[in-house]
Amino acid sequence: MRGENPPNTREELFMVKKAIAFAALAGLMAAGAASPSLAAGPEEVSGPGYNPTCFAPFSADTKHFQFQAKEPPYRIALANGFVGNTWRIQMIKTLKAYAEQPDVKPLIEELKIVSTGTDVAAQVAAIDNFINAGYDAILTIAVNPTAFGPVIRRANRAGVVLVPFDNVLDSDKIIQVNEDQSEIGRIMARWLLKNVGSNGKILEVRGLPGNSVDRDRHLGFRELMEAGGNSFEIVEVVGNWDDGTAQKVTADAIAVHGKFDGVFVQGGSTGAVRAMIDAGHPFVPVAGEAENGFRKLCAQHAGDGLLCSSAGQSPGLVAIAAKTALEALQGKVLPQYVSVPIPLVEHPDFKANVNYYPDLTDNFFTPNEFPPCGVNITATEIMAKTEEDQ
Repeated sequence: MRGENPPNTREELFMVKKAIAFAALAGLMAAGAASPSLAAGPEEVSGPGYNPTCFAPFSADTKHFQFQAKEPPYRIALANGFVGNTWRIQMIKTLKAYAEQPDVKPLIEELKIVSTGTDVAAQVAAIDNFINAGYDAILTIAVNPTAFGPVIRRANRAGVVLVPFDNVLDSDKIIQVNEDQSEIGRIMARWLLKNVGSNGKILEVRGLPGNSVDRDRHLGFRELMEAGGNSFEIVEVVGNWDDGTAQKVTADAIAVHGKFDGVFVQGGSTGAVRAMIDAGHPFVPVAGEAENGFRKLCAQHAGDGLLCSSAGQSPGLVAIAAKTALEALQGKVLPQYVSVPIPLVEHPDFKANVNYYPDLTDNFFTPNEFPPCGVNITATEIMAKTEEDQ
């Protein structure tokens, strides 16, 4: 309205807002009338689903979905949230590399990537924009597991395949892809119980607050650590799944609380161990993620008492999410919740150029191969990409 006289009464302002609202509604109705896929959300069908060795149901009770088939090529989007750590950066690079695989490239007409930070409203708005722009499928790592009900309904009404992965949603209305995050927490607890015993002082370095992965790993970890017969003092800090942040909060915790008997790091494991080294802290059992630097340190200092468990949430999960979306768009029957196996390496099984790579950077996440799904993206392909939105 620049250059025009603004409304100068409350009544006039109300009429303007009403006119804008009706115009927006008319536009949505027109778009819906023009779209043959409106109200074409997934249909619940009987299993088993397509290629169950790749798309394994999360549990025996997991239901199966089928979308109306569309002809390729497709317009695919990633509505990422937080991008402030190396895992997210590698995830974006991996998606770009996956989209250029010879068997995938013909299926994708356009790939669009945006990162909206930690603001829920901004991420929901980005997903809405992709729906309104006619994208066929939208991948997302949700900022919050509970705030997406309305946008899920909008995606389903528009026939858009919305696939949350990693930080998933508390919903059974869409197809989701993840590892069992609670089980990762339990794996870490079992390692510390095996190597520390049933009592002592434990440092727990958590992930990004508000995310389902952080919540579920924490709950799985505490489930076993706080079981009857155990007596631990657990000091909890927030590392944001980031090496620099994890290193700082670990250093601060050592300065305040002294010696720990074991450490659980959700992410930023390399930084946490380096903080221990810098502080002269004795090596103790550490349960961490799958960062290449962490696994290098575990192999290097195993004889000094650094006994490690490394369970990975691979950035390559994005490739499985993308593959899930592409198969759903072709009308394949898929589980509502696709369970991806947890890559795990524990002392003394760290092997150079097998499950860690001396010549690669510390912040490279090592597991990126999913043989049951035919996904095998090389480190060279991933590292050649940029993390920029596109």
